Amino acid sequence: MTLYGIENLPYGVFSRPNEAPRLGVRLGSSVVDLSTLGGLLNQHSLNPLMAAGRAQWTAAREAIVAFVAAAPERIPLSEVTLHLPFEVADYTDFYSSEHHALNVSAILRPDAPGLPEHWRHLPIGYHGRSSTVVVSGTPIRRPSGQLGPGVFGPSRRLDIEAEVGFVVGVPGRRLGTADFEEHVFGLTLVNDWSARDIQAWEYRPLGPFLAKSFATSVSPWVVPLAALTAVDHLPQDPPPLDYLQPAGPAYDLRLSVEWNDTRVSRPPFASMYWTAAQQLAHLTSNGASVRTGDLFASGTVSGPRRDQVGSFLELTLSGAEPVKLSDGSTRGFLEDGDKVTITGTTIGAAGVEIGLGEVIGTILP
Repeated sequence: MTLYGIENLPYGVFSRPNEAPRLGVRLGSSVVDLSTLGGLLNQHSLNPLMAAGRAQWTAAREAIVAFVAAAPERIPLSEVTLHLPFEVADYTDFYSSEHHALNVSAILRPDAPGLPEHWRHLPIGYHGRSSTVVVSGTPIRRPSGQLGPGVFGPSRRLDIEAEVGFVVGVPGRRLGTADFEEHVFGLTLVNDWSARDIQAWEYRPLGPFLAKSFATSVSPWVVPLAALTAVDHLPQDPPPLDYLQPAGPAYDLRLSVEWNDTRVSRPPFASMYWTAAQQLAHLTSNGASVRTGDLFASGTVSGPRRDQVGSFLELTLSGAEPVKLSDGSTRGFLEDGDKVTITGTTIGAAGVEIGLGEVIGTILP
C-alpha cells in the first residue's frame, strides 16, 4: 500500500516547465493538479485556502477526495518542480523534547547538566527568520560566523535538527490549547540547520541567532490535520498553568534521518514533552498574534535512545564518537557535499500508514 494514497493527499505547490505554480495533492509518486476545481484550489499557494477556516478545509478535502476517486490525470513527480507550499509569514522554533534538552545539556554543559529550572513550566522557543525558510531540495550553503574571540570563518560543526512544523491557517491572538484545530491547517517536516560552533560562541545570554538564521528547510508537502489521528499525550510534571491545559492533541509521528543515504536515526515524535497546541497557546499568551502562513516548529525531536536522536550533535556526542556510514566513511558533523534526508510516517485517521513527505538538503561549501 502506498504511503500517499487517497487516505492522505498532502497539499503542495508544483509547476511544469514554462507554466505558473499551482496547487496539487500528492498521490503515490505523482501529483494531481487541483486548478480545475476552481476557487480556493485554483491558487499559486495554500494561503487563501488556509485562511478560509475549518469549514472550507473540510469542504475542499471532500471535493478533492471525490475528484481523485474519479481518476484524474497524474503527473509524475519527476516531471515537475516543487515549490514552498505556502507563503511563510513568521517562523518560531521551540525546544520541546526533554530527551534532546538533557542530551544537549550533558554535551555542552557537563559541569552543570540537567534541564533549566523553568523548562517544565513553559514551552521554550525563539523567533526565527522567515526569509530563509526554503523548500526541500534547495542546496544549503555552509554558513560563516564568529567561531570564538577574534575568529571569523565557515562553520566546522554544521548540524541538523529533525523537527515537525505546524502551519497556521486562521489568524488569532491569545489562543487557548482548545483553539489549536480551528487555527492550525496542517503539518510539515522541518530541518532547522544549525552551526554548533557559531551557536556555542553567541548563544549566551540571548540564545540562538546567526547559528540558526541562515537556512531552515521544509517539506514541499503539508499534511492536513484531517488526515491525522491524535494519541494520548505524555504526563507533565509539574502540571502546567491553566492557559496550557488541556495539553491538546499529540501525534505518533515516526521520523527517519538519512545521512548520505545511510539511515542513522529514527526520532519518535510521540516522546515530545510539550504539544503543538501548548506551543501555540504560549506563543500567543502575551497578546502576540499569529497570521496565515505562520510556521512554528517543534524543536529537535529526540527519543531516549542514541539511535532516536534528531541532531548529529547528539548522535556523535559533538563529534567525539563519529558515525560510520554505509560507504565506510565516518562523520562527526556535516562535510561539504553531504546530503541529509528526513522523512516520516504515521497511522492516519483512516487507520492506515501515511507518509509525511520528505525534507532534503545538500551542503555546499
